[in-house]
Amino acid sequence: MGRELYDEFTVFRQTIEEASDTLGLNLKTLLFEGPESDLTLTENAQPAILAVSTGCFRVAESVLGLKTSVHLGHSLGEYSALVASEAFPFADAIAWVRVRGQAMQMAVPLGQGTMAAVIGADDADVEAWCREAGEAARALRTPGPAGVETTVKCAVECANYNAPGQVVVSGSVDAVELFEKTVSSKGIRGVMVKRLAVSAPFHSSLMAPARGRMMEEFASARGRGLPEALKTPYIPNRTAIPTSEPGVVFPLLEEQVDHSVLWSQSVSHLLDSGVSRAIEFGPGKVLQGLAKRIAKSKNASFETIPVFDLETLKAAEKGIRP
Repeated sequence: MGRELYDEFTVFRQTIEEASDTLGLNLKTLLFEGPESDLTLTENAQPAILAVSTGCFRVAESVLGLKTSVHLGHSLGEYSALVASEAFPFADAIAWVRVRGQAMQMAVPLGQGTMAAVIGADDADVEAWCREAGEAARALRTPGPAGVETTVKCAVECANYNAPGQVVVSGSVDAVELFEKTVSSKGIRGVMVKRLAVSAPFHSSLMAPARGRMMEEFASARGRGLPEALKTPYIPNRTAIPTSEPGVVFPLLEEQVDHSVLWSQSVSHLLDSGVSRAIEFGPGKVLQGLAKRIAKSKNASFETIPVFDLETLKAAEKGIRP
């Protein structure tokens, strides 16, 4: 993850070194040597992805002379977007996302929360099935001693609106299991539910404790005058509407932890605004695939160029040069 750019570009190496110094962690070793079991821990994976994404952006800026008009990022990627918009220093963002990862993992005991992707259904149907499954799961709950629940709050909610026909739901294991049964009982052809290999029910109300932890982190940052005036507008996951107002950044990041990611709506806003090209920074091409799906649903032309290694960097140079 980022090895070629690390070997080739000073600005990428400096980004990884800054992240390592901030965290007191040898991020280079973790990225390139592992072990994978350590890298995939949420508290390590979140700063690692942020560091690689920011490094890719900085390389594109320096090598391609890239000029951007608006930034947006999916979930964790919103921090990368805000670093690119110069809302706050990279070192602060790295420290915050590590706390974010730890807080999200601790919010719900391991094994009591999960997520599932719903393919081929309308958003409104998924929302209705969540309500139906949640009510059924709550009715089946067995109270513990003195009427106290022995497990986490029962809930299943839409966590990520990724693209038309692709929504991720999140919640307690029993509620998600009932959601799967609810969808199956509908017998709707072409609708599929796939459980995700995640360790917590991200972007659901069960993440409320993690939201509280981030509020504590940001409180001290406000005392230092952060966030600063944004150099470039960004589109928050919570509103899907561009903003340059620094005063809303922290509240929106706090809410993002336990609310839905409005990604499909965010990219749709770009398309409706006449934006026809985007660059995806960071490992993989997941957002490129989602963008194609969103654009197709609107019969729009939208090119997404990934940048994560030397080959994709060269391809991006060809794509953005006149």
